[in-house]
Amino acid sequence: MNCLSCRREIADSSSFCCYCGAHQAPGVAGQRLMRSIMDKKIAGVCSGFADYFGVDPTVMRIIWAFVTLATGIVPGLAAYLVAWFLMPQAPFVAARDAASHAPGPQAR
Repeated sequence: MNCLSCRREIADSSSFCCYCGAHQAPGVAGQRLMRSIMDKKIAGVCSGFADYFGVDPTVMRIIWAFVTLATGIVPGLAAYLVAWFLMPQAPFVAARDAASHAPGPQAR
């Protein structure tokens, strides 16, 4: 699918564009919980949850860190590791044409 704002190709399950950060239209029915491979810091777990729930990945990372610290390090870390191993990885969306994704004027 293409971003509604910058028109770049992004993963079909994305709620936010990984290039410009624009919120995308609500996901299609049957959206799966998957780890992100394009917007990840460690394993893509928080980005996967953020895409699934339709929130910004940074907000999800802050929530996860707060809950982890509030409940103790071990439960939060254990939950992250379990999610890392159980959540499938989202498919990679390759760019069809590198020139179409380059910023600025394009050669004709």
